[in-house]
Amino acid sequence: MTRFTRRGLLSATTVALGAIAGCSGGSSEEESTGTTETPTPIPGQPLSTPVAGDPEADVTVAVYEDYACPHCATYSESVYPQVRDEYLTDGTIRYEFHDFPIPVNDIVSWQAASAARAVQDNAGDEAFFTYSERLFANQNQLGPDTYADLTEGLDVDGETVRAAATGELYRPTVSGDREAGIDRGVEGTPTMFVNDERVEWSEIAYEPVQSAIEAARSDG
Repeated sequence: MTRFTRRGLLSATTVALGAIAGCSGGSSEEESTGTTETPTPIPGQPLSTPVAGDPEADVTVAVYEDYACPHCATYSESVYPQVRDEYLTDGTIRYEFHDFPIPVNDIVSWQAASAARAVQDNAGDEAFFTYSERLFANQNQLGPDTYADLTEGLDVDGETVRAAATGELYRPTVSGDREAGIDRGVEGTPTMFVNDERVEWSEIAYEPVQSAIEAARSDG
């Protein structure tokens, strides 16, 4: 059984982040991965965008992430919990998760995304967000066994998630989300939009996110 750890950040997160924090990418899927075959879709595709908070809220926060991106892990472990506690618990915002495999890792970026989408498809959006947090917290040991083990306590069979991950069964959904992100101008991860305005940050921190949300609330 994989241990659920709040593991130390990968060494990559200690590198200077540059003008815009995150992992870079954004080219077409074929160029990034060399993939020429698309797995056969399964029932239920394409899946809708995973949403937390109030779906009808005036402020929408959309975040594009790659499960293999160390900067996304930093965001998930140090920034997202604050967003969740301050704005999601009381339904102040609509929070959207969008897949954007750069890919940082040609295998993990796609397989982990399919694993999370399998959880969404079988257990709903709330379970999806719980599972996503677990993926980022265990980023340094992602693989078939971990994808199955991290379903503990969720209403989904671990072997179902393992098979979805290794077969990349949700790649059509993930790829569609990625292409939509490219159309929106996403070039790296994590990228956040608050009411369609991109959040600019020189480091992955809560303050720029909080400021953007509060500005959007004031405008509304």
